[in-house]
Amino acid sequence: MKFRAPLLVAAGLAAAVAAFSPPVAADKAGSVKLAFEIDIDGAIGPATARYVKEALATAGERSAEVVILRLNTPGGLVTSMREIIADVLSSPIPVVGYVAPSGAHAASAGTYILYATHIAAMAPGTNLGAATPVEIGAPIPGLPGQPDKGDKGTVPAAPPDAMTAKMTNDAVAFIRSLAELRGRNADWAEKAVREAASLSANAALQAGVIDLIAGDTAELLAKIDGRTVTVVGGAPRSLATRGLVVETFQPDWLVRLLSVITDPNVAVILLLIGVYGLIFEFTSPGAVAPGVIGTIALLLGLYALNLLPIDYAGLALMLLGLILLTIEAFNPTIVIGLGGLAAFLLGTAMLLKVEAPGFRLSPAMIDLTAVLIFILVIFVGQALWRVRRRPPRVGGEAMHGLPAEILDWRAGAGHVRANGERWQARGDEPFTPGEMVEVATIDGLTLMVRRRTDPTATQGEPR
Repeated sequence: MKFRAPLLVAAGLAAAVAAFSPPVAADKAGSVKLAFEIDIDGAIGPATARYVKEALATAGERSAEVVILRLNTPGGLVTSMREIIADVLSSPIPVVGYVAPSGAHAASAGTYILYATHIAAMAPGTNLGAATPVEIGAPIPGLPGQPDKGDKGTVPAAPPDAMTAKMTNDAVAFIRSLAELRGRNADWAEKAVREAASLSANAALQAGVIDLIAGDTAELLAKIDGRTVTVVGGAPRSLATRGLVVETFQPDWLVRLLSVITDPNVAVILLLIGVYGLIFEFTSPGAVAPGVIGTIALLLGLYALNLLPIDYAGLALMLLGLILLTIEAFNPTIVIGLGGLAAFLLGTAMLLKVEAPGFRLSPAMIDLTAVLIFILVIFVGQALWRVRRRPPRVGGEAMHGLPAEILDWRAGAGHVRANGERWQARGDEPFTPGEMVEVATIDGLTLMVRRRTDPTATQGEPR
């Protein structure tokens, strides 16, 4: 009988582990053949790269027959795109790139990823291309508004600087290498980078950019059945995709969190909440909540910015602006406040090194944040100014109304803790240890206490 409890606990733990473990054994035994689907819908960033890495790893563990990488993206960060491509190229499971549903597109980074997949497919009514690398402030060749070579009466565009040329040539070499690896049209791939060219699904099929067009996932699996692809290591693999069970891989909580905080606008807001939360905690010790919330927000904001391609000079200017605005709140001079506001706005504008789709700082957010910070600084500054203009309170006047905690009490006298110090006290009422009272007056080194007139007041609690 005495061993029953440990056995029940062990059985419960085993059941819990079994409940939360993926059904690997059943898949490996071949009872269920899977097509794993990864859905990239939106801008490509650090969260997307982590999602794809986890999905490909899980597909390998569960011996999926094929992975379908469904694309509908305007592009994203180059670093995240390269991470995804590296994972696709090293995947032992064939990856099928599929631009879907109708109306979707695989622009910019999406074009590179589609070129990297073992089989490239598109749904009718979709498009791909426009893969030119973009810098902040750099004109994009081939877009409306840029002068054409044959235009008369227009000033020819200035030649690209060295950095732009390096970025473009590197992107061209990268996408050509992917095209040559998969046997696809390398010349059009270069045109997509240099001239921001785009193609519809039918045109892409005719140009040899993709392998097939499929209206839905079922048609896609039927059309790729029996095809042979070369996976990592150079081993050919024949696909058997008829009758596969399609399972969509869902992102975990960390991927969902990253997708929110890696939005530059959210990261900046978290940084502001963190800085001002800590300021409030330092100016009002014991409040606790501002310090806890501020610390969490500051760490999340810094973590998010660390994942983004930020300009550290811009970040330094932002922090300098916040420091100057804090100084302005405690020592109003107007000049320091205006300088802090200018530094914050300039730093925020410089924060991101690149301007990728989905990773732009909103001008409206910057302006609104600056206005709110300035209003907060004025409010705090006025409050401190009113406090400074009050006449100093000394002696018994300074102790009047101060909260105190009864430490011990007997026969109308005892000891209390007030303002962090232990005092002798007297009073006309009976009190119990731990009860909160307030100071009525002071007689030498003895406090005269009474019951609190406002029991809900918390300011100035004894520490």
